[in-house]
Amino acid sequence: MPTHRLAVRNFLGGPGLAPEDLTMVFLMREGDDTTARPMPTLTVREVPEAIKALESFGVKSVKIFAGSRVRDARASQGTSPTGLMARAIQAAKKAAPSVAVMTETCVCSHNDSGECWLADERGAMDLEETAEVMAAQAVMQADVGADIVGPAAMIPGSVRTVREALDAAGHKDVAIMPHLIFESSLYEGYRATMEAVPRSGARAFQISPRQPEQAVHAARQMVDEGADMILTEPALHTVDTVVHLKNKLAVPVMPFSVSGEYLRLTDRRADGERDMKGLVEAYTVLKRAGADRIITYGALEIARELRAF
Repeated sequence: MPTHRLAVRNFLGGPGLAPEDLTMVFLMREGDDTTARPMPTLTVREVPEAIKALESFGVKSVKIFAGSRVRDARASQGTSPTGLMARAIQAAKKAAPSVAVMTETCVCSHNDSGECWLADERGAMDLEETAEVMAAQAVMQADVGADIVGPAAMIPGSVRTVREALDAAGHKDVAIMPHLIFESSLYEGYRATMEAVPRSGARAFQISPRQPEQAVHAARQMVDEGADMILTEPALHTVDTVVHLKNKLAVPVMPFSVSGEYLRLTDRRADGERDMKGLVEAYTVLKRAGADRIITYGALEIARELRAF
């Protein structure tokens, strides 16, 4: 193979990563919460400025995670139309109606056990009630402006329950992007930040990284239940799965670059900002593998760097 000049290599290089390929993650906290956390967080008051900054650099979507300060065994605050999630969605849509707002739909950040499921009177998993609560969360999120809801517990049948609830509430145009999650140590920064550490020490339905065929089966089931797109996580642990899913599913596939990837693949520069080169390289691989969008905590920083060149 000949060795070309840099100008020729760039000319032949193919499409690169662009700001519109990225979705920014917002981890929400209450305005009076000054607790130090591993991951960056936002208050509702800070959302409009953050949205405007993303728009200015070409990022057109956000994914919001928000928990409840008061938690109980039924995750009851997760459906509150005045809760942190509802207020964050409203602030984002008011600041920029054209920006796509995605959510997480799960009980883990509202449940006093930190689990992704609710327990029955015997302490066993009550999957039917859990799915119903997730559906009620999704309807509330859609009511206040969410464009895409994200069932994240990976409970079989939960996507169908969410779809039926949205349709019954008049939200047939709200999309569903369930999470397809592999077991990993890379979620610890998120769990600590959102205080969503499961009491049992494990997530019941997450997929072993040794069983990629189970992930493909689960994704197909989600689509059969009504999923409009699939989120895979951790992003870099699912590159092969993204390739398989793009060949087998007729819906978009969007890897989620989780907290551990953000923290471990970036370095602090002298000015205190994070160096995004490692993530840009990693996300270029994801795009090459077929990712339709990449969900990341570093969307704004990466977009700013991309626009600089």
